[in-house]
Amino acid sequence: MSAVAGSTEDQLPVQPSLRRIREFNVRPKHDLGQNFLIDSNILGVIDRLAALGPDDVVLEIGGGLGVLSEHLAPLCGHLHVIELDQALVPALEDAISGSPNTSLHVGDAMTLDLTELDPPPTKVVANLPYGIAATVVLRTVELLPGVTGWVAMVQREVGERLAASVGDKAYGAPSVIAQLSCEVQVARAVSRNVFHPVPNVDSVLITLQRVAPPPSDELRRLVRAAFAHRRKALPRSLATAGYGDGEIRDRARAALERMALPLDVRAERLSPDQFRELLEELNR
Repeated sequence: MSAVAGSTEDQLPVQPSLRRIREFNVRPKHDLGQNFLIDSNILGVIDRLAALGPDDVVLEIGGGLGVLSEHLAPLCGHLHVIELDQALVPALEDAISGSPNTSLHVGDAMTLDLTELDPPPTKVVANLPYGIAATVVLRTVELLPGVTGWVAMVQREVGERLAASVGDKAYGAPSVIAQLSCEVQVARAVSRNVFHPVPNVDSVLITLQRVAPPPSDELRRLVRAAFAHRRKALPRSLATAGYGDGEIRDRARAALERMALPLDVRAERLSPDQFRELLEELNR
């Protein structure tokens, strides 16, 4: 019996994700955007970008099979892992069982009260599910002012959108809201072959470094309204989106005039700092 058991054990893959897929009978769920890291070489790239130290408290969203979790835990003071899928809990618990500095939170990162995490995170490092990547990055920027740095695996289009500059085709509300608080960069492209199952989209690693407090609720509303009808002139987009009062078009034109900007300028031509200035002018 022991010989048979040993031979079965020997047949398990060495790579942690592949081993846990087999050992815990995991079937990736397409509706949850589950694409598990199976190339451990990318982990070194992630931790070099994250530059973790013993004082860092890391938040990982989408723990998956725990391959990133078990890599990060020895590099930081504490690791919070959030995972929505109950079926992955046994594999995740296997991954972090030797790391007492790790907390597993089973729930939805879009609804969990991230401000209640104790100790509070200082960095976010994650292979994010594609469907929520941009939203969850912006949510952590907004709700976790103590976080100073992010390293996130995201769909290429999401990374390009968050890092886009004024005038770029990808430049929009997510770009502005992220860059009001952070310097955002696409750090490197990532091969589809580092994932199982292989996704139908390309991925990138992005980094964010906080340079300012989170934008106010009012500023975020202004930005979203400005881009809500992005082919319209900014004053008209604000009015059509229902931002402000019935005189918002005239007030916005007057604000743009004081800023020495064309009255028919579109949102995509304003930098994050100009949106901050625009709000100040509208509140004069």
